[in-house]
Amino acid sequence: MPHPPSRLAALGAAVAVLATAALATTVTAAQAAARDAASAAPATALPAAAPTTPPPSYPNPGRVTGSTGAHDPAVVRAPNGTYLLAATGNNLPLKTSTDRVNWRDAGVVWPGGAPWTSAYTGGGANLWAPDISYHDGRFLLYYSASTFGSQRSAIFLATSPTGAAGSWTHQGLVIESSGAVNYNAIDPNLFVDGAGQWWLTFGSFWTGIKSIRLDPATGRRSTTDSAVRALAQRQTASGAVEAPFVYRRGGFYYLFVSFDLCCRGAASTYRIMVGRSATPTGPFTDRNGIALTSGGGTQILAGHGSTHGPGHQAVLADNGQDVLFYHYYADNGAARLGINLLGWDSAGWPFVY
Repeated sequence: MPHPPSRLAALGAAVAVLATAALATTVTAAQAAARDAASAAPATALPAAAPTTPPPSYPNPGRVTGSTGAHDPAVVRAPNGTYLLAATGNNLPLKTSTDRVNWRDAGVVWPGGAPWTSAYTGGGANLWAPDISYHDGRFLLYYSASTFGSQRSAIFLATSPTGAAGSWTHQGLVIESSGAVNYNAIDPNLFVDGAGQWWLTFGSFWTGIKSIRLDPATGRRSTTDSAVRALAQRQTASGAVEAPFVYRRGGFYYLFVSFDLCCRGAASTYRIMVGRSATPTGPFTDRNGIALTSGGGTQILAGHGSTHGPGHQAVLADNGQDVLFYHYYADNGAARLGINLLGWDSAGWPFVY
C-alpha cells in the first residue's frame, strides 16, 4: 500500500476504480467461464503437483470467479475449511470462499466504522493493507490507517472468534509513525518464528521494511524488546519497497516484498521480490547474495500481458501447497485478485507457476 506523494495521489484513483468496478467484478461462475474463454490472456488452472523447475515465462493468474475485485488481499483458512479474505477499502472489506476459486462478498470488518483511526485518516473510512491470520482459537487482523503522502500512519489490531463481519473487537494501537521516525507504519504482516516468537513486519518507502517483536499473549508490541529492526531498503527508485510478507519454509525465512509503484491502474509497475535468511531478523539476502537492506531482491513475478503491476503478496500453506495471493490490474485499470502456486527449485528458491 501507499505512500510518498510520487505514488499516493494515484491510489485514490485506484480505490475509486475498484469501488466502481465492484459490481462488474461480481459475476457468476458461468459468466466468469465465458469471460475467460473470450479473453486474450485466459487465466490458467492451478496445477496439483508442485514442479521444481520454473516455467519459461510468468503464468497468468489462476482462475477465480464471483467477487474478484481486491486490493492488497490477505487470506486465512478457517478451522471449518472456509477461506477468509480481507482487503483494502472502506471499513476493510471481507470475502469468503469454500474452494479458493469462487469468492463472495462477506461484509466489512467495521460496519459501524472505526473512529479510533480518524486521527490518521482525516476522518476517512478507507483502511489499508490488512493482514489476517488464525492463532490460539481466534482470528487476528492487523491493518493500517493513514492519508496519502503522509508519514503520520498507524497499525492497529483487531480480533474475532469467527472472522465474520461485525464480530471484530478493537484491540488498540500497535505502532505509529510520524516525522519523528525514519519509517512508515503501514503494510503490517504477522509471522511466528520457529521458537514461537511473534514478529510484525511493516514499512513503505522512507527507510524501507522494519520488524518489531510482539507479545503473543496480547498480539501487541513487546514491552521488553522495543527495537525496530531493519529488514529491507532500496537506495534507488525513490526507495520504492513495501508490502512485506515473511514465510517460513525448510529452515529459511523468506521475505517477500513489492518493488516499484502500485495504484496506477494498468500503468502500475509493482513486482514481487524475495530474499531469505536463516534467522527471523535477518540479514535477508537474494539469490545473488545481495542484502535486501542494500537494495537486493530476486524477482519472482512482474507485469506481463494483461496482468499489470502484480504485488502486495501473501503466502498461505494450504493442503501441501504454497499459495500466492496478490492483486494485479486489468487492462481497464481495475484491481483484481490474483492466485497462483509457488514452486521451489533445487536451491530452495521460490518461483510462481
